[in-house]
Amino acid sequence: MVEILDKGPFYHGTRADLLIGDLLTAGFRSNYNPDIIMNHIYFTALRDGAGLAAELAKGDGVPRVYLVEPTGEWENDPNVTDKKFPGNPTRSYRSRAPLKIVGEVKDWVRQTPEQLAVWRERLAKIDKREILN
Repeated sequence: MVEILDKGPFYHGTRADLLIGDLLTAGFRSNYNPDIIMNHIYFTALRDGAGLAAELAKGDGVPRVYLVEPTGEWENDPNVTDKKFPGNPTRSYRSRAPLKIVGEVKDWVRQTPEQLAVWRERLAKIDKREILN
């Protein structure tokens, strides 16, 4: 029996222009270390957390937050769970199975340019070798 980690709803932030029914899959370069091809697709139960991820994502597209459904098993994201925060207060998860797009969310909170600059500075200081894939 699989333990239910969170009931959702779940969100994924990206700059990709996707349609309902599209599948998000692993196998793309990390937003935080382009030398790493990701083995997992990441998502969160926090709408605005997905929005932050969308704004920090690489690319020229418009930041978007999608409502997603996992199609297989998932686990806590080890990059933030317990390693940086006790438990999983960010409600961040990852899966090797695709995520299905079931909608787009328009009412997420945008970061100010100053807040984004602070986040980008923090990310630049991360030891890229510590990213768990």
